[in-house]
Amino acid sequence: MKEYKVVLISMSGVRVYNKKLLDLGLTLPGFVDRSKVIASLPSLGLLTLASHTPENWEVVYKELDDFTQEELEAIAGLKPNVIAFSSLTARINETYLLSKKFHDLGFTTIIGGLHVSALPEEGMMYADCIIQGEGEIIWETLLQDYENNQLKRFYSSFTNTKFAFHMNDSKIPKYDLLDIPRYNRLTIQTTRGCPLHCNFCAASRTISSYKKKPIEQIEKELNKIFEVWDRPFIELADDNTFVDKLWSKELLKLFTHYKMKWFTETDVSVAYDPELLELLAKSNCAQLLIGLETSNAKGLFEIDAGNWKYRQFDNYLKAIRDIQSYGISVNGCFIFGFDTDTPETFYETESFIRESNLSEVQITLLTPFPGTNLYNKLRQENRLLSENYWDKCTLFDVNFVPKHFTVPELENNFQEMMKRLYAEDVVKERKRKFKQTLRNKYNFQS
Repeated sequence: MKEYKVVLISMSGVRVYNKKLLDLGLTLPGFVDRSKVIASLPSLGLLTLASHTPENWEVVYKELDDFTQEELEAIAGLKPNVIAFSSLTARINETYLLSKKFHDLGFTTIIGGLHVSALPEEGMMYADCIIQGEGEIIWETLLQDYENNQLKRFYSSFTNTKFAFHMNDSKIPKYDLLDIPRYNRLTIQTTRGCPLHCNFCAASRTISSYKKKPIEQIEKELNKIFEVWDRPFIELADDNTFVDKLWSKELLKLFTHYKMKWFTETDVSVAYDPELLELLAKSNCAQLLIGLETSNAKGLFEIDAGNWKYRQFDNYLKAIRDIQSYGISVNGCFIFGFDTDTPETFYETESFIRESNLSEVQITLLTPFPGTNLYNKLRQENRLLSENYWDKCTLFDVNFVPKHFTVPELENNFQEMMKRLYAEDVVKERKRKFKQTLRNKYNFQS
């Protein structure tokens, strides 16, 4: 059987475009820490594709952040048959340039991921082939087509149902392609998609509808991670892990058998189930990242398809308190730039954070990612600052015309909020209060 080679390239890292905010962020450890973690995560999507690669294909995995010409020449020197890229919107223009460069050198180039799934026609201008949506079944078909000189320009799990992936057919990602000591955490995916479908979210349905992976498969993936790493920190690559509470409890019972700490994203309803919270604590959940979005209920109105988050707002403070009472840190996420926001919103949010005793906080700017309802709305209203603002899709750059601010006003308010929220003494105080919560919990138990 003929042998082939594919290089999988993850365009890792995201650079804040706003110079003032970039310089400010470097002085605020409380802000920088999470950004570093995200930037250093391996591409689970590419590791998953590697596991679905036929045996006659050699797989090389690369991450390109601040890459050099020497690195690009080294990739070309591998003489691969195919070079496949995965990129978020913020780095898609760089990806396009690299894809074109490698194409011009005679290599077949492929691009997949959220951005080209939303804008496949754009992607096809820069690559030999575009993958839209879920890639597992497409990947195996695509490579076979390449071997038979029948590679198509476009493969889609949206328009061709035979490419829709069933989680029962999952394979263990190729973690052995990684240089493990480089990472401070590894990822697994237990669910895919999110049924809430918030209007700003690029991940909820861009790739897939909501699906759950079989518990038995998750166990196999955890076992594989423990083969390569003794005491791992696991980050779940999920959009909203605990939608199905019965399935979630089975997942957490599995997690209790492993000596690990872990992190995931979910919604506030996790606080409504004491049994679930107890299992979270027993399984050593270190933190839950929850999209609270805003401290103003009006900002939540019609933010998701069923207006679910709007109806939960009055539960926010109690939910945060209940989750953290189990010793689980809540990282509350807030977005600024909604049409309901005014300069006063920043101070209201600051007050809410203090009142809630959130242990950690993440703030971002509203970002109209292509393919989202927000993007379609702002484009129709002619409020996007340019046609191609992709390098500003960092979550920390303004790329549309706000309703109650000028662009500089929103940027300045956000920067000032950063200074106040991530000041060293303020971060220490949040940590101190959470440690007190832990002490109260352990004293009560004893």
